[in-house]
Amino acid sequence: MKVLFIGGTGTISSAITQQLAETDCELYLLNRGTRNSGLPDGVNILQGDINDEAAVARLIENMHFDVVADFIAFHPEQLERDYRLFNGKTKQFIFISSASAYQTPLSDYRVTEGTPLSNPYWEYSRNKIACEEYLMKQYRDNGFPITIVRPSHTYSERSIPLGVHGSKGSWQVAKRMLENKPVIIHGDGTSLWTMTHNSDFAKGFIGLMGNIHAIGESVHITSDESVTWDQIYEIIADALGVKLNAVHVSSEFLAACSSDDLRGSLLGDKANTVVFDNSKLKRLVPEFVATTRLDQGIKQTVQYILAHPELQLEDPEFDAWCDKVIGALDSAVKAVTE
Repeated sequence: MKVLFIGGTGTISSAITQQLAETDCELYLLNRGTRNSGLPDGVNILQGDINDEAAVARLIENMHFDVVADFIAFHPEQLERDYRLFNGKTKQFIFISSASAYQTPLSDYRVTEGTPLSNPYWEYSRNKIACEEYLMKQYRDNGFPITIVRPSHTYSERSIPLGVHGSKGSWQVAKRMLENKPVIIHGDGTSLWTMTHNSDFAKGFIGLMGNIHAIGESVHITSDESVTWDQIYEIIADALGVKLNAVHVSSEFLAACSSDDLRGSLLGDKANTVVFDNSKLKRLVPEFVATTRLDQGIKQTVQYILAHPELQLEDPEFDAWCDKVIGALDSAVKAVTE
């Protein structure tokens, strides 16, 4: 199978690249070459910027693929470009959308591929919906062989998966835990969430590649494990070897207090209970099963980050913001009770 990934070095795509490199797949990555140092042997690089359409068209002029997957498209005009570049050059085009495109707030916490797409809280999700709508039109009108994949919260060994963190990543929350400082958990900590290790996601994704039954279909790929946010943070603290000092804060309050887009990432995503039904994926890929339990995956991630100081990016602005939010809550309690 001859495959082209647009991107190929991110959290999701890197695990797929790694697993495909262990097969007889002829894999090409199209990217600017800034993150290729850790790629496995045997991966072919097409160095270029996908946004330079003319240059990419020259690169692939005499090439045809069994599968093309775009991991870095976020806006419909980027898919319009992909259609111009790859229509007639691939047997399957896979677009990586997002499970945050599903109806928010949900009318039923059990999410299937038939759950409506609607997210008034997050522009990112609305853009992904628009991308899906464009591709489905090309499939219906022109026979463009698309498959839409919707990841949810997928993580790797390079970043601890969290609900609330700063712009520099998750390390500052881990650092607060190690220093026994209070850590913010959105809501009351009891809503259900699903986190998927990227190695498990890769297994489902590879099973959809070249799969004739996946053409024209939308499929989410997640673990079957559901956990509460309290459990998630307890798992992280346990992996760090410390006791969790949690402070629960309303998601609406956090969104109103933050200069980051917590309205989208919380109210439009993580603040909602979701339980994914993976029946469709398992019909298409009967061998799929997510085998990395969250406590096991997070333990591996924490150990990796502790062993790699370059991943321990401190975020003093986020740290000060946490202290300010928690201080405001303490002041509010005193104002009411005194």
